[in-house]
Amino acid sequence: MKVLHLDTNHPLLINQLKDLGCENVENYKGTKKEILEIIKDYDGIVIRSRFSIDKEFIDAATNLKFIGRVGAGLENIDVEYAKSKGIELISAPEGNRNAVGEHALAMILALFNNLKKADLEIRNGQWLREDNRGIELDGKTVGIIGYGNMGKAFAKKLRGFDVDVICYDIKPNVGDMNCRQVSLEELQEKADVLSLHTPHNELSNKMVNAEFINNFKKSFYLINTARGSAVVTKDLMEAINNQKILGACLDVLEYEKSSFENFFESSDSDNPYFRELISSDKVLLSPHVAGWTVESKEKLAQTIVDKVENKFFEKKDKVENQEKQITGIGGVFFKAENPVHLKDWYKEKLGIDVNEYGASFVSRDLDNPDKKTFLQWSTFPKDTEYFNPSQKEFMINYRVANLETFLEELKSKDVTIVGGIEEYEYGKFAWVLDSENNKIELWEPIDSHLL
Repeated sequence: MKVLHLDTNHPLLINQLKDLGCENVENYKGTKKEILEIIKDYDGIVIRSRFSIDKEFIDAATNLKFIGRVGAGLENIDVEYAKSKGIELISAPEGNRNAVGEHALAMILALFNNLKKADLEIRNGQWLREDNRGIELDGKTVGIIGYGNMGKAFAKKLRGFDVDVICYDIKPNVGDMNCRQVSLEELQEKADVLSLHTPHNELSNKMVNAEFINNFKKSFYLINTARGSAVVTKDLMEAINNQKILGACLDVLEYEKSSFENFFESSDSDNPYFRELISSDKVLLSPHVAGWTVESKEKLAQTIVDKVENKFFEKKDKVENQEKQITGIGGVFFKAENPVHLKDWYKEKLGIDVNEYGASFVSRDLDNPDKKTFLQWSTFPKDTEYFNPSQKEFMINYRVANLETFLEELKSKDVTIVGGIEEYEYGKFAWVLDSENNKIELWEPIDSHLL
């Protein structure tokens, strides 16, 4: 397989693809026109956001099998047309979700505690303690719009705070132990802090406008580490000026170019609403780096490699050699009146080494004694929506050899599929209902990420 790399990334990406037998070609300076002339020779491309992958590009890429986008979103790719050509689209939201969650939390805490303002004052010889009295996150309701990889990572970071975390998402039943899913109306009624974690699409584009803002019952704080196109800057500044929005943490800006590169090279940097934005002491800004950490650079690259390997190399052998799809039990989950207290009981009385998620039991794969496998044991709140639409008090997770193939087999047998496949650094997940409407979680694990 011949792979063209259009942006620089962590070196492990090229090194590990080479180990799989790929021929890697690096072209970081060629124009789009120049790439169009050679793309027919490649089976795969790896890109961040250098230029758009449109219909013209896809038509020229006659041998293309996959597009690897080292990042979370696919907005620079004509997704539907690529899929119609049988091209596998590989992104890596699992790779930088932790970085985004930490960045969102850091921004709101910095804003609440006036850290930017106080730092600059001290450097200018001012010691203003009362002027920098902060506010606390505890006791507030944090609303999240978009409860996928990034939203879930932020909710996880909030577990150490005494906050009520709620989310709105167009997909049903995405709430979990960290967050309760609600309607948009309820979120707008209760939220003190709003954090956006949506992809760029028709629904999210200019979503946070004057009407949306005014539908909030209370004045609130805004965090946007998703896409700048979600927030109308003009309406944001008007809301800040009339104190409907008390402050904003923005890692992304409405006027950014699609490549996310130097904003100030664009004429939009002279936009009057942007100039007002950057002069406001109620706004904290960063240059689209929420997902950019030393660790995430490596994780993003590793995620792309793992997915390419699973799709084009490892999976084929698995399907041919694995006679059975269910390979074991991967987890046992059950509801509890007080999950934390119950976990502590199991730790104290039965000696189970519990963590924030429950406990992980390690065993050996019978077919491969050198390989470790894991079984997760977890308690969930009584009102969890994670087991929905099942009303039972428990849910079992089963390990599977090839999730996509198994789901196709289950569909042919008229088994009810709940939602779609979700991918994380430790594997793929899907959910089905049995004949008594028990929700079953299916897990194709990447055990190496659990070691």
